[in-house]
Amino acid sequence: MSIDSTQLKLLLTEGEGLSVEFKEKYTPKIDRDIVALANARGGVILLGVDDDGHVVGEKLTNRMKAEIIDLARNCEPHIALSGISRIGDVAAIEVPQGREKPYSCSSGYFRRLDAVTQKMTQKEVRTIFRESTDVLFEDLSCPKIVLEDLSLKKVRIFFKELGASVKVSQTNLPSVLASIGVYREKEINNAGALMFANNVGQFIPHCESILAAFKGKDKTYIYDRKDVRDDLLTQLNEAMAFLKKHLNVRSEIHELDRHDIYEIPLDVLREALVNALVHRDYSIRGTNISVNIFDDRVEIVNPGGLPSGLSKENFGKESVRRNLIVADLFHRMDKMERVGSGIGRMRSLMKKAHLKKPVFESDTFFRALFYRNPEYALKAVDDKNDQKTREKTREKTREKILNLIRENPEIATEEMASTLGLSRKGIEWQISKLKESGLLKRVGPDRGGHWEVE
Repeated sequence: MSIDSTQLKLLLTEGEGLSVEFKEKYTPKIDRDIVALANARGGVILLGVDDDGHVVGEKLTNRMKAEIIDLARNCEPHIALSGISRIGDVAAIEVPQGREKPYSCSSGYFRRLDAVTQKMTQKEVRTIFRESTDVLFEDLSCPKIVLEDLSLKKVRIFFKELGASVKVSQTNLPSVLASIGVYREKEINNAGALMFANNVGQFIPHCESILAAFKGKDKTYIYDRKDVRDDLLTQLNEAMAFLKKHLNVRSEIHELDRHDIYEIPLDVLREALVNALVHRDYSIRGTNISVNIFDDRVEIVNPGGLPSGLSKENFGKESVRRNLIVADLFHRMDKMERVGSGIGRMRSLMKKAHLKKPVFESDTFFRALFYRNPEYALKAVDDKNDQKTREKTREKTREKILNLIRENPEIATEEMASTLGLSRKGIEWQISKLKESGLLKRVGPDRGGHWEVE
């Protein structure tokens, strides 16, 4: 990126991230940040800026410039900086994405993760060696998509989540997208499509979350389902709403205020959903993220298993990002915990809530299982009473359907589903049972006909 005063203002507003580092003053240790950016997606180091994005000033001298160039040249392999310039009281060092990864400096190998420069382990270095010839799906150019296919509303929502006062318009959209790593050389990458496309399914059909609630402990009886094929932030919000709809909750009064307490801590489920969205392998077509709610547990499943370079032994101790750009965007929105803390935090919160330890399984898919608290259950635990409770619930639902039809014999299935808060398939299943029992009859075609209650 070519830094000018307008671009600088945008970077300061957005804050640090995968491709942006703030430094109050120049020190020779800056070679660590140069190496880290080259090992990631490239980016810019801004000298004379504190961690909060406030300009404190740094004077760029010819001697300093020469030292920075020498530091980059002494990296292994050599790094040719894209540019070093001064914009007002800030010095900008532009680092290109490396083509000969991994790069090292005198202090070792470094990587960029969640706006932090970290020293790499030998295993992480080997992982970069293996992946250096590959281009990750999120960084590939998304075929046929153009700027007009993106939603200004979604981009604005993103910056609102950041708390950044960036006024996004069609005019400055290219520079705004470039600053967050989703637009380069007039092309939008797959990460940009996943986050901001008006119609994500048009370009990445398998970008989808399927949300389902089941009666019992297996997938025999489904009573609610929602398919969400939209941007990743919408998928997160819809999944959280679905979970809140179907989990039991109690209320407690603290200092005159009511607090809703869900049987599984919402922070645990939100962390698991973000992990699924961020670590999913989006190159696997014909798959989706699944959120399944059973009587005894919640399962969140994403395609891809553990990211390359992360072993089962080190799971929960080390952090490896499959999708660096997507992870950076969620981190900027404050939707992710700091590096490597998510799994430990989920375990800690479940323990604090006196729940079973969460279970994490990995093969070609990654599964996170969270067991529900039986004390919250609104039904008896034995199978006979459980079956009676389910049947009573079905009878009440069928009576509600019949009442709706009595009020409006021409009512559509979709309207019934919306009114009762059920899926269309759930309504169709209940109607089939009413027909079998002789309580309901359809007169005429699906369109233009009407119902008759016997």
